[in-house]
Amino acid sequence: MPDPVDVFYPAPDGLTLYACDFNHAGADAPVLLCLHGLTRNSRDFTRLASDLEANYRVICADQRGRGRSDYDSNPANYQPATYVQDMFALLDYLAVPKVAVIGTSMGGLMGMMMGALQPGRISGLLLNDIGPQVEPAGLARIQSYVGKSGPVSNWDEALAQCRAINGAAFADFSEQQWRDFTRGLYRDEAGVPVLDYDPAIAQPIDAARENAVPPDLWPLFEGLAMPVLVVRGASSDILSAATAAAMCARGANCRLQQVPRRGHAPTLDEADARQALTAWLGQLADPTA
Repeated sequence: MPDPVDVFYPAPDGLTLYACDFNHAGADAPVLLCLHGLTRNSRDFTRLASDLEANYRVICADQRGRGRSDYDSNPANYQPATYVQDMFALLDYLAVPKVAVIGTSMGGLMGMMMGALQPGRISGLLLNDIGPQVEPAGLARIQSYVGKSGPVSNWDEALAQCRAINGAAFADFSEQQWRDFTRGLYRDEAGVPVLDYDPAIAQPIDAARENAVPPDLWPLFEGLAMPVLVVRGASSDILSAATAAAMCARGANCRLQQVPRRGHAPTLDEADARQALTAWLGQLADPTA
């Protein structure tokens, strides 16, 4: 396969943002838009995109403040409503009329918002370990480390830091999987690993902890008409089993897949996740399936 295309495009407020476009399946191929979690970036989806690009156009975006996208001088813009407008700007820039969204954690919240705002543009939604109700314990865990991790001096220290934060979620990871996971979270600056996100992304969620009652996202979720696949890590502290079950009871067209030996959030490279994802893609192609 040819290499993916680097896309640099203007956000509505003038920042330059980045996406990686695996565009090798032809002009008529269905399009998938992959949206990462809070501290992650488009590299999370490289393996998935490589596996799907023969039949799908796969667009993997770096949200502002992550990866190769510009950092924002106003941290108040680091919130899903802004990211959603950035994603619509990306689709407009690429002249893509319709996509199915694969969203991990924060990316799934973005996908729900996109489906509510422009339902005709979103053909399907995969929610990876996220739903309309977020567990307080998991949110507190995330708030405890985002933007607060100390610097590291080499890749061994980076791996140890990454494992200390994420070890419970990926209890059966091999050493190679930990190395790959770490390489996705840090960038190399003259041989020194640096977390590949703006620490200021923590400011809005830290502020919310002090004064906010979380919005009720159930009406937004229940209004989604497209096929929805919920993928849940079996030991997730963000998406509870009860919430995941309620989503498929209350959603119009929702299926659930639990992934064993995973917390928050599955990588989507697991066999159970891939099997469910393949079935969901089939449902998009044939709504009667």
